[in-house]
Amino acid sequence: MSIAIVTGGASGIGRAIATALVARGDTVVVTDIDGEGAQKVADRLNGLGRGRAASAALDVTDADAVSDVYKGVKAEYGSLDLVFNNAGIAIGGLAEELTLDHWNRAIDVNLKGVVHGVHAAYPIMLDQRSGHIVNTASLAGLVPMPIGIPYTATKHAVVGLSLALRAEAAARGVKVSVVCPSFVDTPLLTNVNPGLPETAMSGNAKDDIKKASPRLYTAEKLARDIMRGVERNRALIVAPAHGRAAWRGARLSPGGAVRAAQWAVRRLTG
Repeated sequence: MSIAIVTGGASGIGRAIATALVARGDTVVVTDIDGEGAQKVADRLNGLGRGRAASAALDVTDADAVSDVYKGVKAEYGSLDLVFNNAGIAIGGLAEELTLDHWNRAIDVNLKGVVHGVHAAYPIMLDQRSGHIVNTASLAGLVPMPIGIPYTATKHAVVGLSLALRAEAAARGVKVSVVCPSFVDTPLLTNVNPGLPETAMSGNAKDDIKKASPRLYTAEKLARDIMRGVERNRALIVAPAHGRAAWRGARLSPGGAVRAAQWAVRRLTG
């Protein structure tokens, strides 16, 4: 049985990860800025009759709050085995539409939120000489995704952070993986730029996104991929198959990947 923390666990990928963990018998602390939503998920998971779930309201942009929750879990349960730094925000719009508020919000949540989770979890795991940090990035962290450049930039940063930390941590008993899914059917697609100046992609962008990527993956299938990748200690967990194909294509032909992104721009703005 593992002791796990999942950020952004009230919905979408985070909820699916927490469900998969409890289903296999783990103890999971579901955290989210929506504390009530996190509590509802934990209550539902406790009805599965396998693992256990608790919840905590957590804003991942607050480094002290993240540290307090992670240290509190270690103190209460005696270990911290798995951390899923998953909380994120969707930022969309053409470059000329974006304000510094869009950029700063993406950096604060998508990048610094992961930094805060790593900064809190890594010392605990070093002391234990065990543990696994799993950071959620995106296929947008591996290929050039336009019409949401702040999102793309932060996800590239999370990939780089994770792979470099993996290299440092390997000899010290700590594992690090990064999750890079293609478009997943989650509430993020219907809540783009929340609380930020509007762009053409603000609000419900699901139909627009499906023009460029009609095959949306489910969070539940992704959670299975993630669990399998964690069990195998994969450095990069890229899913689904068409996402892996896009990643390989970008590695083989960066220019071709940019041309594919140009096609997506035409589909979305034409």
